[in-house]
Parts: sequence; C-alpha cells; structure tokens
Amino acid sequence: MPITLNESLPAYRILSDEGVMVMSPGRAATQDIRPLRIGLLNLMPKKIQTENQFARLIGATPLQIDFQLIRMSDHESRNTAAGHLESFYRPFREVEATGEKFDGLVITGAPIEHLPFDQVTYWDELTRVFAWTRTHVHSTFGVCWGGMAMAWHFHGLPKHPLPEKAFGCFRHQNLAPASPYLRGFSDEVLVPVSRWTEVRQDDVDARPALTTLLASADVGPCLLADPGHRALYVFNHFEYDSTTLKEEYDRDAQAGKPIAVPRNYYPDDDPARMPSNRWRSHAHLLYGNWINEIYQTTWYDISRIGEG
Repeated sequence: MPITLNESLPAYRILSDEGVMVMSPGRAATQDIRPLRIGLLNLMPKKIQTENQFARLIGATPLQIDFQLIRMSDHESRNTAAGHLESFYRPFREVEATGEKFDGLVITGAPIEHLPFDQVTYWDELTRVFAWTRTHVHSTFGVCWGGMAMAWHFHGLPKHPLPEKAFGCFRHQNLAPASPYLRGFSDEVLVPVSRWTEVRQDDVDARPALTTLLASADVGPCLLADPGHRALYVFNHFEYDSTTLKEEYDRDAQAGKPIAVPRNYYPDDDPARMPSNRWRSHAHLLYGNWINEIYQTTWYDISRIGEG
C-alpha cells in the first residue's frame, strides 16, 4: 500500500521517481481501509531534505500511510521557505487544538545539542508535545536529539558532551534479536552517526524502564525501547541519504572549521571518492518493523488511541 502525500509536496515527485508507492489524498479517500496516520514533527532546519528521508522509509511499507507534517508553533525556520511551511506544515498548537489522534509520530533531531534541554527556545511547547503523545499518539519514535529529549523528559536520562564529534559509520551490535523492531536484522549493523553528545549505557542500565536494543562499542547505545511510553529512541541516523555525511563534511571543510573525515564512510577513508550506502536495508527494516508493530497493535477506531 502507498503513502498519502500532497501532490504538490516535493517528496511526492521524488518518491514517485524512486518507485515508492505514493497516493494523493483524493485517491486515498476512496480506499475501503483505514490508513495509518503518521505524523512527522520536523525540528531540522533543512525540512524538505528531512521530510523526504522519513517519507521514503515510512512509505516503503506495504500499508497505506497518511503522512502529516508538523512544526513547532512559533519557532521560525531560516532554512526552509515560508511558503513551503505554510503549504505543507501545521503548527503543533493547531494539531493540539483539534484533538486529532495519530497512530505514530516521529520527532526528529535538531542541531541544538550544545544547549541544556530547558534552554531550548521551544522547550515548553515540546514538553506539551511529549505529554500529548501519551493520550493522542499510539507509538512515538524520537530520533537523535529528539530521542534524547524524550528520554530526558520521561526518565531523566542525561546527555553528555563529547570531546570531539562522533562522525562516521559505526558497527552496532544487535542486543535484542527477538525484539519485533529488529525482525530481520543482522547480528551487526552499520549506522551513520553525527552528534556532539552521547547517552551512556550505565545511565540506561540505571533506568529499568528502558531497554537497549542496539549499541556500539565505539559510540554507545543507539536504539532504546520504552514500552511504558510506547516509544522508541534512536540516537543515530538510519534515515540518512548516501551523501548526508559527505555534505556535512564538505560544508565544514569549506568553511575552514575543524572537522575529521567521517570514519568508515568513504572507500579507504578517502573523501575524494564517493561513499556507498551500507545501511539502507536496515533502515527500511527498522521503520518497516515499527510501522508493522503499530498496525498490529493500534485501534481500528482511531478515536480510542490513548485509552491504554
């Protein structure tokens, strides 16, 4: 089944050209099934790139998805055209006011790792989002800073600054092969990483409500399950395109900023060569497993989400 997207959204054409099944809202309304309602709370500055990445993964499942784009109400994005935001995004306060419910919600990362959580300009509204997910979202997926923020809010799990950026593709161990979210996963998984902070396993172990599903000896925990809040937290970037780390490296190198070549990313660690994507299959597995788990457990009557 396809993902439902506004036909004017750039992702509609991009995903169609890639062979991902997409459907207009008008056509979706004629289908005699209930699509899964999945929201993307997009906190990244380059919103179009991020929405394409997540739509690509979520839209590759065999289920019909109604994909909704959400933004912080008063935070001004300087890297995305106002017209795009006005046409395709709704502010959270509007979503909250309608009382509508979602089968799933992805909360992205944001380039604000250096700030304490409570110093983020939209932190108060984001904590309202977290509280809202308890009654209006069946399953929430926090990504990178978004996952760290959720784990801090619900469990007081701290983030720690790193002496240098964790940057590259790192091997992770599958610690929970029986988890429905890791169905089909290999024992080892290569995952792109780009962050200045970390979550530590000792801190996770001190919180029995959290379970580590994937972790790396080099960069620590990657994927945590929080069944009490019907949530997953992933601190690394399965959703990245093949060239996302290259774009980050080229940007900083051209600006004269100190930046190391991303580890285990370029062939022979040579940035003059094009990188190859070695995580795409596991990215599709992870998000496909999440969508499937939502499908298996959510209410058919979407109004009942939040009852338990």
